[in-house]
Amino acid sequence: MKKVMLSALLLSLPLLGYAQERFPSPEAAASAFAAAVAGKNETQLTALLGDDWRQFLPPEGADPEAVARFNRDWREGHRIVQKDNTAHLNVGREDWQLPVPMVKEAGGWRFDMAAAQDEILTRAIGRNELSTLQAMHTYVDAQQDYYLQNHRWAHRIISSEGKKDGLYWPMKAGEAPSPLGPNFSPAAPDEGYHGYHFRIIRSLRANGTKTYAKKITYCFIKNPYSAVRKLALIVKSKQPNGVGKSTLVNTSVIKFA
Repeated sequence: MKKVMLSALLLSLPLLGYAQERFPSPEAAASAFAAAVAGKNETQLTALLGDDWRQFLPPEGADPEAVARFNRDWREGHRIVQKDNTAHLNVGREDWQLPVPMVKEAGGWRFDMAAAQDEILTRAIGRNELSTLQAMHTYVDAQQDYYLQNHRWAHRIISSEGKKDGLYWPMKAGEAPSPLGPNFSPAAPDEGYHGYHFRIIRSLRANGTKTYAKKITYCFIKNPYSAVRKLALIVKSKQPNGVGKSTLVNTSVIKFA
């Protein structure tokens, strides 16, 4: 599983122009960073990374598990991968690479947070997509369970109040769980899951010219609310007891009926 420096999630970052501490070698810079993380020394992290380093963190702050993994991996082993005036820190048995490079300037080596922006964003997108792909597999399993019980597909993810017309409903004592199970947590309205919104649709039009309602038994789409990657993923079934293949399409050619 890919890890992120202090569980960083990047949405938007300004370029950093603050003075940072310089070191005679990338090894010295990496050791100072590891010590600051292990000691939870925010003052030292600011000196190493610049005043805006906290903008790399999610709103809830650093993930303690991510910090613990980094500390463990550092103790297991670490090395510097250097090419010309750029160096990276790799840690642990999996040789995980810190997304923030170190660069050599006239005053010595420093961490380059601005250069890390694209890599941190790419890693965040990758983790989000893996999470949502797993969610879609869970959806297919839930639809199959619902069909076995009701002989039809569910048209809702969350059931109407007091009903069982969706894939999830609050479980009462002595009652069998809903197809999505007791661990499902309904999100607040307009709240996404790992960067995506989900919707069950009963018909789909491509370029506004054709309706697929008669061919699609059920259809489930995840659509990113981030403007970074304009893609949607659809999972559909054409047979009452079959699971269809996932198909990647561009959201610009999808219209919801």
